[in-house]
Amino acid sequence: MLTQLREIVEKVASAPSLIEALDQLVVSTCRAMKTECCSVYIADHERQQFTLMATQGLTKPHYQIELAFGEGLVGLVGSRAEPINVADARHHPHFKHFPGIGEESFGSFFGTPIIHQRQVLGVLVIQQQQRREFDESEESFMVTLAAQLAVIFAHAKAQGMWPDQRDGLHLIGSAASTGVAVARAWWDDNQPRLEQVLPASCLDIEAEQERLSIAIELASAEFRRLRKRFDSELHKETLAIFDLFSHLLNDPMLRKDLFAKVVGGDLAEWAIRQVVEAYSDRFANMKDDYLKERAQDIRELGQRLLFFLHNDDVTEHQWDEPVVLLTRELTAAMLASIPRDKLAAVVAQEGAANSHAAILSRALGLPAIMGVDFIPEKVHNCQVIVDGYRGDFLVNPNRHVLAEYNRLLKEENELTQTVEEELGKASYTRDNQRIHIHLNAGLSADTSIAVNQGVDGVGLYRTEVPFLLQRSFPSEEEQTVQYRAILSTYHDKQVVMRTLDVGGDKPLPYLTIEEDNPFLGWRGIRFTLDHPEIFLIQVRAMLKASIGLENMDILLPMISGIAELDESNALIDRAYREVACYAKEQGKVLKRPRLGIMIEVPSILYQLPALKGKVDFISVGSNDLTQYLLAVDRNNSRVASVYDALHPAVLHAMKHIIDTSNALNIPVSVCGELAGDPVGALLLVGMGYRSLSMNTRNVARIKYILRHISVSEMEQLSRFALKATFADDVRTRTTEFVDERGLGGFIRAGKQ
Repeated sequence: MLTQLREIVEKVASAPSLIEALDQLVVSTCRAMKTECCSVYIADHERQQFTLMATQGLTKPHYQIELAFGEGLVGLVGSRAEPINVADARHHPHFKHFPGIGEESFGSFFGTPIIHQRQVLGVLVIQQQQRREFDESEESFMVTLAAQLAVIFAHAKAQGMWPDQRDGLHLIGSAASTGVAVARAWWDDNQPRLEQVLPASCLDIEAEQERLSIAIELASAEFRRLRKRFDSELHKETLAIFDLFSHLLNDPMLRKDLFAKVVGGDLAEWAIRQVVEAYSDRFANMKDDYLKERAQDIRELGQRLLFFLHNDDVTEHQWDEPVVLLTRELTAAMLASIPRDKLAAVVAQEGAANSHAAILSRALGLPAIMGVDFIPEKVHNCQVIVDGYRGDFLVNPNRHVLAEYNRLLKEENELTQTVEEELGKASYTRDNQRIHIHLNAGLSADTSIAVNQGVDGVGLYRTEVPFLLQRSFPSEEEQTVQYRAILSTYHDKQVVMRTLDVGGDKPLPYLTIEEDNPFLGWRGIRFTLDHPEIFLIQVRAMLKASIGLENMDILLPMISGIAELDESNALIDRAYREVACYAKEQGKVLKRPRLGIMIEVPSILYQLPALKGKVDFISVGSNDLTQYLLAVDRNNSRVASVYDALHPAVLHAMKHIIDTSNALNIPVSVCGELAGDPVGALLLVGMGYRSLSMNTRNVARIKYILRHISVSEMEQLSRFALKATFADDVRTRTTEFVDERGLGGFIRAGKQ
């Protein structure tokens, strides 16, 4: 049966059109099931009906056979979204008779829904003249076949080959950078593909070595040029993308491996493919999402080397107006090579929302969608809409949709201009209550970007990024220099430095950690307490960096109990004594930093009173707290829809934290994504939070929206949210709340 199943799926998938695919399906299924009739019905959700698209065994009449949702046995299968097995269909109360098609000659009926991502796409039916119920093995075969067909049907729908698609294509991808764009699409696939390089030997090893050397130098020069091009307009954290490429190109191990292949007689192209794929696979097999994305960076590097093996210069295309760039894989180099004023948005067939190209898109303020399943020939040069809030990609939209998005685009541009004009003002609510807005920072912080002047400090500095980018543990001196630079940047503001948060889900390249369940494994404080030598070096580096500046707090991640806190505190005490002596020898005084913990493991929710006297502040990591409360991996696409920070359990946990912290007189902040979302910020302030920390791109709009709403209004909203049973009710009410105050442009429909 497995062989027959595979053959049917392969025939359907390889058919040149949907109609031919369905014809192949019914014929092959009849043969495999040894049955007299097989039919397939396609769902039209706009018209709320099923249409008979192909059949083997029924006589297709001159008219279209259509069944309303819920009508007939087919409609019953669709509405119940489960198989129906009937021995005598004609006597079933839901049987619908169509004259002239010969269905009355069949007794038995088995129908199973074809479902993709909870939506019924169609119904697959088999029938026989004999009156009997189909047995379990037959049911199993049909259900399995329908599950595999669902993927093929979903792909056909994405390609615009679905019968109910009348007004252009509506494709969906992963929203990587917010914003809206309306422009012509331009397909660019001049990037060489590693997988197209075939094994080949060279005749002249010295000449091949020279080709490889020149390609490396040209690629290095390009990355230096692109970095310089953005030097004045991008955050240093973003510019580090190009530094990473340069670092990889100059890596002695990588170069050694490349030239070793050529010395062994391989053509330069083949040498690049072998080495790059080996390095890329190493990263791709890591469980940490950040490191997995570095696998794509290495592939991008390899593709640029392939490009420069055949090109000694990069010619820039000229556009008369801004375009939406379509590409197979979006690369940082590709983004950097197109003038910013000629780039409206980017859409890629492959890639993820946390890739370097996505990070660069966000830094440039470009709407971007990744993982869109489009056919280039059908989209190139068409008018398109890119909705970077929802991940929607609309091709040749009708005039009504176009007019609505043009209105949204105008509104968004006006909002951006308005909020940035008030960025430098302190954040007060309409009734003059102060809300402190902080930054979440990663690799570096740069005083040259305007947003830094509008924040009250750094609420979360992730110290693990430098550890992830190096080939070995950074020394105490290297860490001190790095931390000193950050603290000096914000010399007049407080900086909260989180200790190393690596381990199971973020393994270091130079420390292998293999676990079945990394999110519940050896990570955060568990890792550093097991390695006190690493923890002590880092804390000493932090303390040394703070001498004379006195603006640093220390934050401990993944604390699940008081024992971990006490053990960490003992090590910090030891490091403090050592660095205090070091400072005294230099004629300086070391100020003891405040100590805080992350509230992200649910167990600590029930030990908050025990924190009194042990910590100076707490910071709520809403991302992990939501993940652990709902038992869902938000990076797993199969269950990502279950992850919802507005889930009643999450909101009640957030309320419990602020109420308990206020009673204990412990300062509290929120540093997860919830703080940077307008809906989340309104609810959090309404619950009582007065300190929010967020990514750079969210600061201006959160400050603006808070300035136009009173705390009493937000309190009323949060009371509604805490009584709600469903997250969607909270989202709907908050959207109405913001719309009523003329601020609807800050919130887009659907989950962000």
